[in-house]
This record gives sequence, structure tokens and C-alpha cells, in this order.
Amino acid sequence: MSTDEVRYERIGAAAVLTIDRPARRNAVDGPTAVRLKEGYEAFVTDQEARVLILTGAGGISFCAGADLKAIETFATRQEDPGGPLGFTRLTAPKPTIAAIEGWCLAGGLELALWCDLRIASEGSKLGFPERRWGVPLVDGGTQRLPRIVGQGRALDLILTGRIVESGEAHAMGLLTEVVAPGSALTRALAFAEALAAFPQDTMLADRAAAIEGLGLPLAEGLALEAEGGPAVFATAVEGAGRFASGSGRGGAGAGV
Repeated sequence: MSTDEVRYERIGAAAVLTIDRPARRNAVDGPTAVRLKEGYEAFVTDQEARVLILTGAGGISFCAGADLKAIETFATRQEDPGGPLGFTRLTAPKPTIAAIEGWCLAGGLELALWCDLRIASEGSKLGFPERRWGVPLVDGGTQRLPRIVGQGRALDLILTGRIVESGEAHAMGLLTEVVAPGSALTRALAFAEALAAFPQDTMLADRAAAIEGLGLPLAEGLALEAEGGPAVFATAVEGAGRFASGSGRGGAGAGV
């Protein structure tokens, strides 16, 4: 899928979804949100795409959120089941990574929070500056940020609207990793290839249990985890056999 303002392309095991509106700091208007949802749907149905990488073109901004100069284009999107920015009220069935260069603000930060992992270049800036204009968070920010960084740190950013740089964002757990300027997408692609190399059924089962079990009482969460075990037991047996024969020992093949 390709349009002037949203690109979907396959690079190895990754589907790369790029917002390409650099003149607007990759802010999203209504039509762009529709195209983002189309890109997300293409990823879901693309059997060879193991990981979705969301990024912004131009190297200056990941995404500055909703395009407030085109706010009227969102008139019909507030009740969209996918969310105003396209897919923020949906849960991806496969891993997702935000590759962030530069500004990651407002709804753009909500898009990044939607992703499982967030890789940002040094000097990137993240926050919810829409606080000062009275624009609410409606793309999952109030729910995902506390789950990622904890309630206290989340309320700091949500209430004050202050902007944090990449170093502080990494220290609070908002970012997975900080990399050199210009290399966020390259690093995200390396993550994607590493994730794609793992046995998929067990990785996806563990991911689903972690996401769906969050907030459940411990007993219910453990029961949810246990439900997924039998379906992937054969993979576990095969993996144990490979380990017994010497494969993967000493940390080989671990991490990214």
C-alpha cells in the first residue's frame, strides 16, 4: 500500500508504516488516519510480516499528533472503532515497534505508546503539549502511559504537558532504547528481524498473556497464562530438545 502521505512497505520480516507529511511535522489529519488504519489492516493480513514498525518521514518528527489546522477532518472519526488516529483502539496480533526521530508529541506520543517497543534517537522530545490548548487525550494515552511508566510518572506528563527528552524518557521506561540520530529505523529493523527469528507461536502466546493479563488479579492472570500452554507445548518440547543438544547455550541467539 502506498499513498502520498502514508507508505506501507515490507523490509525483510518487517512491515514499515511511514507517516510522510514532514511539512506538517507528520501530524495526522482525517484522511491520513484512514490510510494509517488501512496500513494496519494490511499488516494484520500480511502473513509474512512478523513485526510492524511505525515511523515518520523526514528525520525531524515522528508525529506531532492530530493536525489541529485540519481538525474539521476528524468530525466523523471520534466514534470510529479504530480510534481518531486510525488504529489506536485496536490491539495488534503481532509485535509493534515505534522508530522515533525528533518530535513525538500529543497523538503522536499516543501512537508510540500503542507500540510494544519504542526506539528513539538522541535528542528526541516526547510529551503531551495539547494540555495547554485544552485538547484531550483520546487515542489511548491516559490508559497506556500509566501501564508503561507507572501512575505517578504518567500523571506528571499528562497533567503538566511538559516535554521530556530521550534520556529522561528512557530512564522512566518510556523508551526501550536510545540510539544515535538517524538510526532509529535501522535499529527497529534489527529488532524486527530478531523477533522474527524466534519460534512465533510461543512468542505470540507470551505476548498475548502479558497484554491481556495486565490488571487482572494474580490468580486470574496465572490462569490466563496457563490456558496458552497446551497449544504451544509441541514447540516447547522441540526447543528443549535443541537446548539439550547444545543449541543456544551460553546466551547464543538471545537478545537483539
